[in-house]
This record gives sequence, C-alpha cells and structure tokens, in this order.
Amino acid sequence: MAESSGDATRIMVAVNESSIKGYPHASISSSGAFEWTLNKIVRDNASGFRLLFLHVQVPDEDGDSILLSRTLNLVQSAGQTMIHGFDDMDSIYASPEDFKGMKDRNRKRGLHLLEYFVNRCHEVGVSCEGWIKKGDPKEVICHEVKRIQPDILVVGCRGLGPFQRVFVGTVSEFCQKHAECPVITIKRKPREIPQDPVDD
Repeated sequence: MAESSGDATRIMVAVNESSIKGYPHASISSSGAFEWTLNKIVRDNASGFRLLFLHVQVPDEDGDSILLSRTLNLVQSAGQTMIHGFDDMDSIYASPEDFKGMKDRNRKRGLHLLEYFVNRCHEVGVSCEGWIKKGDPKEVICHEVKRIQPDILVVGCRGLGPFQRVFVGTVSEFCQKHAECPVITIKRKPREIPQDPVDD
C-alpha cells in the first residue's frame, strides 16, 4: 500500500453496484454508507482522512470472471497521483478525465462505479483510492482488510430479517465477525427500502 498521508485515518468503504439499476449505479447501501462516512466521520476535517474504496465483482454464473485477474487501482490525493506498489496493479485513475478512454466493457462497469465515489471525494477534498477485486465479497473484503490494515471498515447493510438472511446471507454480518479492524455497518433508511428488501 502507498504511504499514508501523515496521520490520516484510513477508512475502507466496501461498495457495490445497484441490484435494481445495475452498473454504474451504486447500491442504496453503498451510497448510504459513503454519505454517512462523509457527514458523520469526515465532516469538515477532509485532510484528516483517507477513504479506501473496495469493489468486489462476483464471477458470473458461467465461471467467467467479470473482471480480468488484475487489480485496477484508483488514486486521488489533493489532485496528485500516488502510485501503489501492488504486484498485480494494472492502471492508475486519478481524475474524471482518466476514465474517458476506457474501452474494455467489463472493466468499465466497475470503474464507473468507483468513478462516482472518487468524484464525490474530489468535490469535497478528501483523499481517496479505490480498487476492484473479484470473488466472494465477504471473503475478499476481510482478506483486503487484513492486507491493507485500515483503521475502520464501513459497510452498508440492507437490514434484512432473520428469514431473509438465511437465504441471502449478509456481507456486513460476516465482516462484523471476521474483519480484523473495527467495523461500522450503516443500515438503509426506511424510506430507501425497495419493495423487495433483498434488492439494493
């Protein structure tokens, strides 16, 4: 991981696409967790935090990966690009202009999701970076927490009942039990819950 900016608190935010609208729209839970982090933790102290966005793409049903095996990295720090030392690094994206030349459809889907969060951070002056991994989201998130060692992990939560959790499972619940850092889960607001609460 790149050197952190001074003593900035590093907050990992797990983000995913909307199951209702699809890419490039962020899920209700991801958007809510991110906005909560900005409003309740970062507030007016943008320089005191660095947000780390992780998007995990799930392999499709045919076993083909939605994303090639390399990790894509986004980095933005007060308008300055910082390059990571990842062995599996592909490309660096640090500003809205960097996204315009993307040709690969599969990469573009995940990148446009991350682009939303990078642009929002850029607007409010919070340094950030983001990357895409593939696999089982709950396992990958916990693995990345162990690898990156953020100060806090923030995940959105659909607020499913016990019956729904049996069939759907929850990433946030798994992360609370297994992530090696403090975990904050942000539930959707009642007015944001779709007709089918499993949707996000």
